[in-house]
Amino acid sequence: MDAGYGIYAGDRPTWATLVFSSQAAQWVSREEWHPRQTTRWLDDGNFELKLPYVNETELVMDVLRHGGQVRVIAPPSLFATVNEQHRAALRANGSDA
Repeated sequence: MDAGYGIYAGDRPTWATLVFSSQAAQWVSREEWHPRQTTRWLDDGNFELKLPYVNETELVMDVLRHGGQVRVIAPPSLFATVNEQHRAALRANGSDA
């Protein structure tokens, strides 16, 4: 596997920091998203996952499948992309978000 997440390769990896709710953590904590990932349980019962990626496309899809059970902490560009995808979904479903 290349330095980055998923099928995308090349370039220098950027590190993502994701925090999953305690509810989602019971599944996510058992998954390997990347061989170089780091994880830790937070004091509030949430679960932090840090992993490298090169192209955010596949990572965004995997983050979105967790809906409101995950927060993108870093980097800001990934945070912005995920938020825009959530807004686009709301617009597509008749919301004014």
